[in-house]
Amino acid sequence: MPLTLAVHKTTSMLAGDRTELAGTELRVDIDELRRYLLEDSRLEEVDLEIAGPGDSFRAGYVFDILEPRAKEPGSGPDFPGILGPMAAAGQGTTHVLQGAAVTVLDGGQPGGEYGYVSRRGGMAKVLEMSGPASQATPYASLHHLVLVPHAYPGIERHAVLNALRLASVKATVYLAQAALGQEPTTTRIMDLEGPAETGRQGLPRVAYIGQVHGHQHGTEADEHIVYGSNTRGMLPVLLHPNEWLDGAVVISYSWGARGLETYFHQNHPIISELYRLHQAGEITFAGAIATVSSDLREELERNSMLAAQLAKWSLGADGVIVTKYAGGAPHSDMFETARLCEELGMKTAILVSDTAPDRRAESAALMNIPGVDALVNISEGVEVSWPAPPVERVVAGNPQVAADLAALQELPAGIICGVTNNQGASRLQSIVY
Repeated sequence: MPLTLAVHKTTSMLAGDRTELAGTELRVDIDELRRYLLEDSRLEEVDLEIAGPGDSFRAGYVFDILEPRAKEPGSGPDFPGILGPMAAAGQGTTHVLQGAAVTVLDGGQPGGEYGYVSRRGGMAKVLEMSGPASQATPYASLHHLVLVPHAYPGIERHAVLNALRLASVKATVYLAQAALGQEPTTTRIMDLEGPAETGRQGLPRVAYIGQVHGHQHGTEADEHIVYGSNTRGMLPVLLHPNEWLDGAVVISYSWGARGLETYFHQNHPIISELYRLHQAGEITFAGAIATVSSDLREELERNSMLAAQLAKWSLGADGVIVTKYAGGAPHSDMFETARLCEELGMKTAILVSDTAPDRRAESAALMNIPGVDALVNISEGVEVSWPAPPVERVVAGNPQVAADLAALQELPAGIICGVTNNQGASRLQSIVY
């Protein structure tokens, strides 16, 4: 199942008379894109802004961040089940604008609260492009097209969020289609033959199990997460790593930018590293399993058991890496999955996040389960913050949030997009001393 990523380096973004990729400069016809997005009858207006590395710019609250990508004609649909018809992702050629991003703001959240707000409110997260905090996030090095969709009054909240999701993927594909027909800067071929692959005797087989949602917060009926599904009742499923990278998975509504954005599904750190090790002949990347964390004990036990069984008997894994989705409760599902993997003879490592506010290593110990002893603490940076210098431009979903962002004096790590990441893309490091 080969996927070719045709990577087009993008070093600048600006408004233009037409949308085109001129060398490494992306020019965007703002009016054309606005008209395209406003084809959604739920949207009354869409504001668009451009921000680049080092700009004195702050935006919030962030719904999601995506990398512009578009399928080569004949390679399958873009974001199947959400934007395109149902078909397997992860095949053919996908054009990538490396160095660019689409950042969508949510105008439905009130100001004044940061970090976790509510299921329907999501996360009050901020894009910070300059100042000391920007050094801690990979997003500050990208060129962002910032979308602020405004729904008509009276549209139900779930429908507004659905409109934000649709706008996000439409804009993502629209920008990347500027690269169609152009020679890429480089190409990356992602290819696994599956469990039956031969010629790799003696190499350890390593599988990845990743949570794609946490159901302690539920989902809306029209919410898109995996191939357009809201993942209610979802059992663990084999998902080819290429599907993960190629639009089969997007983040849910409420956890927009809380340690995870769609950008890092598209550029999944663990999948990318396992691919690198596979291609270097150091391991055999056995495959990937998508699962969810549950809000019921019996579902937790069922999903953990099935994920471990898939890794052992369908993928033939010798080792497993497990990650969670979002906050604290999903640790329980992850630890149980890891325990069962170890019982089946698979050496297992998990990524945990330390939410202890007192800076004590003892407080960071969530669980103590015999056999689950390979833990990587990716931290949530609860004790880390930076000063918030005044900025020249503030873009927000509504005037209340704009005023709050302009008046910020401090930026805690937990509210800045890209500082924390459930999949290991964080630049933070936990040190015991």
